[in-house]
Amino acid sequence: MQRVVVIGTSCAGKSTLALRLAARARVQCIDLDDLHWEPNWAEAPDDVFRSRVGEATASEQWIVAGNYKQVRDIVWPAADTVIWLDYSFIVVFSRMLCRTIRRIVHKEILFAGNVENASMHLKVWSKESLINWVITTHLKRRREYTAELSMQKYGHLTVLRFTRPQQLERWLNSGIQITES
Repeated sequence: MQRVVVIGTSCAGKSTLALRLAARARVQCIDLDDLHWEPNWAEAPDDVFRSRVGEATASEQWIVAGNYKQVRDIVWPAADTVIWLDYSFIVVFSRMLCRTIRRIVHKEILFAGNVENASMHLKVWSKESLINWVITTHLKRRREYTAELSMQKYGHLTVLRFTRPQQLERWLNSGIQITES
């Protein structure tokens, strides 16, 4: 594994896993959220985002965390491995609640200096609410990844699909080599 993409629905733990793997392998960790978000929660224009991703993935070894469809044609063909965190809705939703509360309480600085606040999430059915996003995209992403990963153009990818956090932890503890130098 030289170029790994960690995918999964929002709040599955993509960034956390990618950071762990990158630290273990001593390779670059690329979080697509860092490249996508601008100050004040503005999305980078697609051409800017694509350029950033192209530059970030130009090296020989990396681990990418993220799902953005507008750069999948850049990241997935260059990758050799996809790690899919395909956890249940209950796992993902509970992680989202805990993470969101922690971020709000501690005023954690996120991508491009952004900070989550309670008002973003209180309008549960608004487009900006992470609660709404998790509810409306969980099953959709599972279907999307299943279909895309079965395409011939992605046949070169080794796909590691974990449906429970315990499976992932067993794999991580098995002594697996993330990259070969």
